[in-house]
Amino acid sequence: MNSTFKKSIVAGMMTLTMLGSSPAAHAQTPTVESLQAQIAQLIATIAQLQAGGGQSSSGQFGSYTWTRSLSLGSTGADVQKLQQFLNTDSDTRVALTGVGSAGSETQYYGPATAAAVSKFQLKYRGEILTPNGLTNPTGFFGPASIKKANGLVASTPTQPTNPTTPSPTPDTEETILRGEGALGTFEISSAANGRVQEAAADAVVAELVLEAHDGDIEINRMDFALVADSGNEERDPWDTFETISLWVDGKQIDEIRIDDRSDYLNRNQGTVRFTNLDLVLLEDEEVEIEVAVSIRNNIDGAGSNAQWSIRTDRIRYFDADKVATDDSKTGELGDGVEFEIVERGFGEELKFSIGENNPERKNIIVDESRRTTNVSIMEYTIEAIDADIELDTLYVNVITGTAAVADVINDIRLVVGNQTFKRDATLTSGDYSATSTRFAFDIDGDVTIDMDEKVTARVIVDLKPQTNYSNGETIRAQVTSTERDSTKAEGSDDIEELSGTAIGKQHLLVSSGLVADADSVQFRTETQGQNDTIGIFVIEFDVTAIENDFYIADSATSTATTTAGGVQYSITTNVDAPTVTSGILTSTARETDTGSFIVREGQTETFTLRVVVDAASAGQHRVSLDAIHYSTNEDGISNPETYQTLPINLFRSQYQFINN
Repeated sequence: MNSTFKKSIVAGMMTLTMLGSSPAAHAQTPTVESLQAQIAQLIATIAQLQAGGGQSSSGQFGSYTWTRSLSLGSTGADVQKLQQFLNTDSDTRVALTGVGSAGSETQYYGPATAAAVSKFQLKYRGEILTPNGLTNPTGFFGPASIKKANGLVASTPTQPTNPTTPSPTPDTEETILRGEGALGTFEISSAANGRVQEAAADAVVAELVLEAHDGDIEINRMDFALVADSGNEERDPWDTFETISLWVDGKQIDEIRIDDRSDYLNRNQGTVRFTNLDLVLLEDEEVEIEVAVSIRNNIDGAGSNAQWSIRTDRIRYFDADKVATDDSKTGELGDGVEFEIVERGFGEELKFSIGENNPERKNIIVDESRRTTNVSIMEYTIEAIDADIELDTLYVNVITGTAAVADVINDIRLVVGNQTFKRDATLTSGDYSATSTRFAFDIDGDVTIDMDEKVTARVIVDLKPQTNYSNGETIRAQVTSTERDSTKAEGSDDIEELSGTAIGKQHLLVSSGLVADADSVQFRTETQGQNDTIGIFVIEFDVTAIENDFYIADSATSTATTTAGGVQYSITTNVDAPTVTSGILTSTARETDTGSFIVREGQTETFTLRVVVDAASAGQHRVSLDAIHYSTNEDGISNPETYQTLPINLFRSQYQFINN
C-alpha cells in the first residue's frame, strides 16, 4: 500500500469523524440513509485510488538530470530518482510490491536496482549496449545509460493531461525476448594448452559455445563442478582455487569466490553456482563463454599429480513468456574437460632467432685515423613463450679474423626495443679468446617481453681507426647456445628453458683497396669432350675500388704467388690432381695497354674467371676463388696488395663429376 493511498484513507476517516462531532451534527442528527451514502462515496473514492495505484506513474516523475555513474552499493537521492524513473515503465520496474516498488523507492542501489537497470539497457540495447560492443547488460548505470535516461526524462511531459504511451525512440533496437526459445546448442572444450600455473589469475580452463533455438532465452543460473583426479595430492577444490569467473567478448560478466567449503553447493562433487546472470541468447546467434579460475600458490602435486576437470552440470533459463527451464541434458552438458595445474614458471621459455632485418654481409668502410661509429653488425629477436618475461642479463659473442676484438672495437652497445645498454663485462677466457670475446649487457629488468611477443635486439659497434688492424679485417656477432644458456631472465620464476640461436653475417672492414662482394658471386659448371672428360667452371663476381683507382692483371693462376698478379684459384677433388688446368680472367672493366683491368675509385666492375679442368681420374671436382692481387700501378703487379676472399665457402663452386 503506497503512501498516497494511506493518506487518502486517513482523510476519509477524518471526514467521518468530523461529520459525527461537528456543531452542525449536534444541531441536526444525521440519518442512517445519509451516513450510508457518505460511506458509499468514501468506498468509491478508495476504489478509485486503488485503481490508480496500480497504473504506471509515467508523467508524474517530473524532471531530473543524472550526473554521476551508479552501481551496486551506491547511495543518495539520485539513486531514489533512478528507482522512481525505472518504475515509470512496466518493462523496467524495480519491484512490483514492497521495497523498491512505486511509492516505496529507496536511496540504496541494490541487486533489484541493478536488475532493473539491466532491463533498461536491454530495452534500449541499440543506444546503450551495441555502440559499446556489448551483447548483454551490465547492471551498471554508466555514461551510455545516463545519456539515454536523461534524454527520455527531458522528452517526457511533466504533467500530461491524459497519460499516454510514449512513442518509440527512433533507431532504438527492440530487445524484448521473443519466441518460445530453448537452449539448442551447448559445447565445451579445453583451453588452448590445458595447463595453468600455480598463483595464476583468471586462467581460462574451458570454453563454452551456447546457442538458443526457436526464440530468445535469458540465462539466469549456471552450475559448474570442479573435480580432482583420483591421483591428485590435493583433492579439495577450496584449497586449490580462489575464484571462478565467466567472460564474454573479453569482458568479465560474473565472478564468485570458491576458496571456502561453504562456497560449494555440493562439497563432494565440487559444485558451485552463478546466479542472476541475465545473460541473453538471441535466437540462432552463438555466444562464446570463457570459464576462468584463479589458483592458489604452492599447490600439492603441481606439475605431477594435479589433474582437474571442469564441467557444466545445469543451466536455468527463461523464454519470452518467463517460462523457466532447468537443463542438464542439452549437448555436452554434464561433460567435463581436463586441465593440469603446474608449477610456477612451467613452460616459460625464451627463444632466440636471427632478425628479419639482420644486416646482410657488407663491406664496412672504416677511417684510417678516426673512429667509425654506430655500425650495426647483427639484429636478432627474443621471444617470450607462455609468460611475460623480464630480462636481466644478455650476452653476445663478437668474432674477428686475425686482430684482437679489443683492437677492432672501441665500444659496443645492445639496443633492445627502444632502450640502449652499454657493455657490463668482457670475457676472453674459457670458451672465449682475444679474437672471440663475450660481452655482457645488464638489462636489470628494464625490458619485459609480453607473453608470445618478440623484442628486437641490435648489436651496435664503434670501430677503432684502421691503423689498429689490417685492411680487410673481418667482424661478426653471434648468440650461440653458450651465450644463450647464460641468459638471466624471470617470468613467474627464473627462466631455465632457452632455445634457438642467432648467427650474424661476417662483415669486411676496409679503409682502402679492392673488395669483392660475396653476395654477387654466381657459378656455372659443365662438362665437355667425349665421355665428359673436361670440366668447365665459371665464377662471376663484382669488385669495388675504395679510396683509389686500382689495377688487376688479366691473368689467372693456381699458384700461390703475386708475381703474375690477377686472381688466384684452387681445385679440390676427391681423386688424383687434374692432369691439366687453365684459367682465363675477363671483365667489364676497361683493359689498359699493359694488359690489366682498371677499377676506378668508387666504381664496381664485374669479373669472370673461367677454369678448364682435365681430370687425371674420374671423380668430383670443384673450383675456389682464393685471392685477388691488385696494385695502384698500371701493370697490376708492381707493389701488389692482396684481397683474400672470405668467407671462402661463398667463393667456391659446387662439385662437378668429371670422367677421365
